[in-house]
Formats: sequence, C-alpha cells, structure tokens
Amino acid sequence: MTTMTAPIPTAPRRMRLRSPRRILFLICLYLLLLVIGVVIAAPFIWGISNAFKDQNGIYATPPSWIPSPAILDNFSAAWNTVPFGMFFLNSLKVAGLITIGQLFTCTLAAYAFARLRFPGRDLLFGVYLSSLMVPSQVTIIPLYIFMAKIGLVDNHASLILPAMASAFGIFFLRQFFLTIPRELEEAAIVDGAGVVRVLLVIILPLSKPALAALAIFTFNYFWNDFFTPLIFLTSPHNLTLPVGLSFLQGQYNNTSPAVMLAGVCMAVVPVLVVFLAGQRYIVEGITLTGLKG
Repeated sequence: MTTMTAPIPTAPRRMRLRSPRRILFLICLYLLLLVIGVVIAAPFIWGISNAFKDQNGIYATPPSWIPSPAILDNFSAAWNTVPFGMFFLNSLKVAGLITIGQLFTCTLAAYAFARLRFPGRDLLFGVYLSSLMVPSQVTIIPLYIFMAKIGLVDNHASLILPAMASAFGIFFLRQFFLTIPRELEEAAIVDGAGVVRVLLVIILPLSKPALAALAIFTFNYFWNDFFTPLIFLTSPHNLTLPVGLSFLQGQYNNTSPAVMLAGVCMAVVPVLVVFLAGQRYIVEGITLTGLKG
C-alpha cells in the first residue's frame, strides 16, 4: 500500500518576487534612474527657464529656477530679429522631403535584401552596410565638389538628394522584415499576388512600427542638422533653422542670451511633438527589430 505525502506548500510567485532583497534592489534602481534623469534634464529645464527671464533675471545672484516675472518678449524678439518663419519652413521642407524619400528607398531596398534572392545579395548588403563606418566629414568635400559641378550648391536639393537613401534605414527595416513570417507571403503568392502586391498588402501594414520609428529618427536628425546646411547653403533665404539661429549670436552680437534661448526653445518644439507622438512606435519598432538578426 502506497502512502500519499502532502506537497510542501510554497509561497505564491508574487510573494517570492517581493522579497526584501528584491524590493531594496528596485528602490536603488529607481533612485539611480531618477538621479540620471535629473542630471540629463537639468540643462534643458534651466534653458527653458532663462528663456522667460529678462536680462537682470539671467544674471541674478543667487540664480532662480523659476522666472519671476515670466515674460514672453524674448520669443517675439527671436522671431523678429531673424526671419524665423522662413528658416522654420526651410527646415520643414528639407527634413520632410528627406524623411519621405528615405521611407520609399529604404523600404524597397530592405525588402529586396530581406526577401528576394539574387547573386551577390549578401555581399552587396555587407558593402552597403560598411558605409556606416565612414564619417560624413570624409565625404563632404567630394560631395560639395560634385554638387558645385552640377550647379546645386546653395540649393535645398544639395541637402535632399544625397540623403534620400540611408544605410541605417535599410539595415533597420531589413531586420524588421526578417521577423515577418514567410508563410504570410507564401499564402499571398499562392493566391496570385506578385512581389509588389505582397509588399503593399502584407509587408507594409505589418511594418508600421518600424516605418514610424525610422521616420521619427530621420526627421529629428535632419531637423537638427547643422553641419551640412552650413557647408552647402550660403543665401540667407535658403538657410535652415539650426544655421539661421546661429545668426542670433554671430550677426547680432548684442542679442540677449534669453532671446537666443527663446529661439532654441521654439526650434525644439517640432522635434518634441514628433517624439512624443511617436514614442510608442519607437519602442515597439526597436523591440521587434531586435528579435532576429
């Protein structure tokens, strides 16, 4: 006759996870993240605070984080001192067209590298990916000479055309396309769908997180780009916002630091809006892209 032994009761999983050691670890982790967040955010908060101060408030001793009184004259001065609206539209045009162009070219190239089979595919992808190791400063002079020969210097096309394709964008989308099950494409092909239809009907709808993340990365990068427009653009009416804002310090030396900070705050607003609107897509796109290498 066999005897039955009662199982030894164990603590619930939730209670085990809440052990004192784990709770202490989480508290220390959150405190560390809080300190890092405060250190990173402090300069931005200080800049925004000074944008609402007058000249005396900026140099007041001891310094105050809260402007008293808070004024809006600095923003109107920054808008009127330089053609802020024109610079804003130029940056929106350049960054917007580059973003649309990269989404188009990178999607086609990434799908070809991820799904189509042709001789030398992996070798070509490796060579193209190796361009990420070449700094942009190395190619800026040959690119400038080429643009000068075709007459595109001091033209927004000199910024837009070279940036229409991106090795990073192709790599990013290719990694995401590899995570999509092939069975979905095979079922569409059995139903008579071609390559273009499979891309439009199957791949793109499933790739919205990756496409949105790439669009946000691209727009933010070229919105804040200072070096390339500084080299290729010379006419004031063609300047983008980062280069145009430098006029507040260079050409108008008497401009108050508060006016300069007000201009910077207005320039950051579109980037902040784009990031906050697409933050969920950034996290989702990066997470799913890393599932398969």
